[in-house]
Amino acid sequence: MQRAERFNEADRVIRLGFWMNAVLMIMKIAAGHFGGSEAVFADGVESACDFIALLTTIIALKIGRKPFDEKHPYGHGRAESISAIIVSLVIFITGFGILYKAVKTISAGVYEEPQLIAVLAAFVTILIKEWLCRFSLRVGGDLGSPAVMAIAKDHRKDAVTSIATLMGVTGAFFGFRVMDPLAAGLTSFFIFHIGYQTFSGAAHDLMDGQPPQEILRAMIMLAEGVEGVEHVHEIKGRRSGQYVIIDLKLDMDPEMTVKQSHAIATQVKKLIFDRFANVGDVMIHINPHEEEHEDLIRL
Repeated sequence: MQRAERFNEADRVIRLGFWMNAVLMIMKIAAGHFGGSEAVFADGVESACDFIALLTTIIALKIGRKPFDEKHPYGHGRAESISAIIVSLVIFITGFGILYKAVKTISAGVYEEPQLIAVLAAFVTILIKEWLCRFSLRVGGDLGSPAVMAIAKDHRKDAVTSIATLMGVTGAFFGFRVMDPLAAGLTSFFIFHIGYQTFSGAAHDLMDGQPPQEILRAMIMLAEGVEGVEHVHEIKGRRSGQYVIIDLKLDMDPEMTVKQSHAIATQVKKLIFDRFANVGDVMIHINPHEEEHEDLIRL
């Protein structure tokens, strides 16, 4: 998949979620208001907050798709991780808002009687949001996009929220009215967990955390299978949006000419590019095999 295709696919997933979220937001706010359900109305307000997350992600993808330039030699991919951080903060704020409202209602002891329309709104939301989550997870996983994966988790958060909302509003519909705000309050803790997962993943990428070890091990095996490479001395990686940047140190015959070692390094780089579609660049350093050498580093 070419670079433009990757970003177009990610953009398509985000925009689909954006417009479907708009429909669900209007439906839930109306159903919660006219159907007398605090949990469903809170679910609708949560969807309204998701607009901030989705708009942020759309902007981030627009920035992230710009190619590298003089000021940003590694590209603009980190914009996706920044947007994932913002999405996580929106998730946290939404959770706190729902928890506060639920505690306030339970403390007051005044409950509304929900109508059938509120029950149906929660049920429809579960189906749509779970489908959006699975679709976004599949595409985000294929692309390796932090922004799309963050939005997928946001959809999952909505699906989980709506399950609790459905249980609460159904219980309240049959006379157990405290279950409506209670469900909204318990849902907030699921929301906090999803927010934490989204935040920690994005923070890991922004702090140059290593890609999964199985990917690095596969690259080591690929490089060491090339004739002329005696050993992979070291491999490091970091994420920049949908791409991974690899630093690779190869041990080679010290008697080899610069031209020969360069050709071998180029072959290794091409093999990694062919095998791993989400690798944006591979920077290779050559070391003399079986000779003492000092790795100069100040980090």
